[in-house]
Parts: sequence; C-alpha cells; structure tokens
Amino acid sequence: MTPNGAFHWNELMTRDPEGAKAFYGATLGWTFDAFNAVEGAPTYWVAMMGELPVGGIYGMTGPDFDGVPEHWFSYVGVEDVDATAEKVAAAGGQVVRPAFDIPSVGRIAIIMDTAGASVGLITPAPMG
Repeated sequence: MTPNGAFHWNELMTRDPEGAKAFYGATLGWTFDAFNAVEGAPTYWVAMMGELPVGGIYGMTGPDFDGVPEHWFSYVGVEDVDATAEKVAAAGGQVVRPAFDIPSVGRIAIIMDTAGASVGLITPAPMG
C-alpha cells in the first residue's frame, strides 16, 4: 500500500497512445499491457518494466479534453479520498472532479491547489 501522502501513480494523457507506446518503448524499454477497467472506455495501457507496472497511458478522446494539452498526470495515495477532498476546499483549493470509483483501481478525485496546479488523489482498491 502506498503511504498516505506519497505519489502512487503517473499516467500520460495523450491523443496518440500508439505513438506514445512506440516512443517510450524505444527510449525506456517499456512494454505495455492493455487494461480495460471501464466497459466501453478506450483501452488504458499499463507501462511495464519487466514485471513492474511503472505508469499508464490514457487516450484523451471526446469533448472533455478539448483544449487540454497532452501531459503527464500524477496521483497521490491517501487513506480516504472523500475526507481528503473535504480538506482541499477548507485549505483554499478546489475539487475539480469529485470522488468516483474505478473498478479494481480505487477511488479517485481530481483537485487543484491554491496556485492552480492539479493532481489526483487515490485510495487504491485492495490488492488480491
């Protein structure tokens, strides 16, 4: 389990997952496993270094991503996403996307700090 407050996961948000896979495969030696946690959603690619998952690649499709540049996005592990999101607002930040569940992944919220930087919060799903 990721310690509370430690970075847990990083994912590349891109409009060209196949190009990203080719680039990171060639430069870092990553291989990729398809992971489809949400039926009907685009394929999520888990980047692997041997047997170790090191990040993900998410295809930015649809109007939700209009005007959003491609970027790496990080998630911080927390014991309770909902309770932590409440602290965000109290500290002057903003909850950009309220907590939601991704099957077999965990509970996630997207927040923005007082300077406008965004980060994800995640309470990972139990392993096994």
